[in-house]
Amino acid sequence: MKAGQQEARHTPESRQDAPGQDGQDKIVYGRNGVPIHIRGGSRTTGGGYRTYEVHQRMRVGESTAKVKPNAMLTREYLEDPYPTLAILRENYPCYRDWIGNSYWISRYDDVTSIFTDDANFETRPKLWFYGREDFGRDFGQALPVLFAHAQRTDAHAQPVAEAILSELAGLGRADLAVTFAARYAMEMLARVLDLPAADFDFFVERYWKMQQGYGWSPKAEQAGLDAMSELARYFEPLMEQRRANPGDDLISAVAGLETETGPTTAEDLVTTLLERDHETLHGALANMWYLLLTHPEQLELLREDERLVKYAYQETVRHSTPVLEAKRFARQEVERFGRLLPEGALLICSAGAANRDPRVFQDPDRFEVNRKDLCRREPRGQYRADGLPTGITFGLGQPTKHPAVPEDRPRSLYAITRDTVVTASKCVLEILPGLRLADGAKPGLRALRVGDMHTCWQLPATWEA
Repeated sequence: MKAGQQEARHTPESRQDAPGQDGQDKIVYGRNGVPIHIRGGSRTTGGGYRTYEVHQRMRVGESTAKVKPNAMLTREYLEDPYPTLAILRENYPCYRDWIGNSYWISRYDDVTSIFTDDANFETRPKLWFYGREDFGRDFGQALPVLFAHAQRTDAHAQPVAEAILSELAGLGRADLAVTFAARYAMEMLARVLDLPAADFDFFVERYWKMQQGYGWSPKAEQAGLDAMSELARYFEPLMEQRRANPGDDLISAVAGLETETGPTTAEDLVTTLLERDHETLHGALANMWYLLLTHPEQLELLREDERLVKYAYQETVRHSTPVLEAKRFARQEVERFGRLLPEGALLICSAGAANRDPRVFQDPDRFEVNRKDLCRREPRGQYRADGLPTGITFGLGQPTKHPAVPEDRPRSLYAITRDTVVTASKCVLEILPGLRLADGAKPGLRALRVGDMHTCWQLPATWEA
């Protein structure tokens, strides 16, 4: 069942029998795959639940007066979602999207409250959207895997950036979105995995198909499933080699894990790669340089003081985050924002709207690298060294509960990605002197499909060769 079909449809045919008939607790599964706990002795009978009935009594005219029902599906939204998101945030902070069968949450404090409330809401893995939760296991949070990712990333961040930029330096002109941001992100992943150079193109093509397939397109879904199977066959001999002769790479880390059911499999490695963030490094690097080149006065500040490169990244993920939204599902019936949300309800938490909430950020549509209001406390009063205080970055997950520099584990994914972008961007400033937007270039940000990364895909630039 795909996103947009997760509404709790507790109909007679989706239940085994009416609750309370035999006095025993039951767990049945609705059409959306959500487990429904039916407690013995309940007086509720028939085929429906109160939450669903209340939910259905809402009418379109009550919630869409200022927004067209298909507003989030238009070409205009793919190119510039912020005007529509501002209408939602200021008028419909919990917007009932009838076409998408979901609720849009758009204010900063509301979004963060849903995003961090694991008692009432859950994030479902990409395998769930594929309908293949039995394919493999995600070991992305295993400490050996985290250490391998951090160590390989730190070791290769600067050399990979210098190698790519040195190739471009003598040309005096290039598309930085394609030849640098996109290429850098994929080459970094190849280094983390320690893939043979000859296999790079094979891997990248299937990796992208896998990451593009868990959305709403049946054609893309089938291509993604095929890519997952092909990657599993490709990784199987590599897993055996690394298990026998381990290195410091991520494949070796996954291959060396001990589980209750025996050695890890190639499917486990593919699942671990599927569930990882694949958008923030690429998208944030492209968006950051798009914003700097289209705001030359801000770029000049970085040239004068390289310490501002880190703040430019933080301001980028606030102002133009590449991952605009995240899906959360109600674990049970819950009342929020004056609505009764049914079990299984799909909530779209909008980082694009929340990160430009004027209740939190002054002049939020302005890109300002030395902004003074980035660091703040999140709604529960806990200051975080990563994530929410500088704008919501969904691709990197929830803020870590660990210290900024933990003793027994690597620093957070947020911190690693931030440091990698900063390292690469400092190399840009050093290797491409006089960098500016190419004459006549009119770059912009857009998503290629509904739900895709919102980033700069073309960024023609020139510099002193």
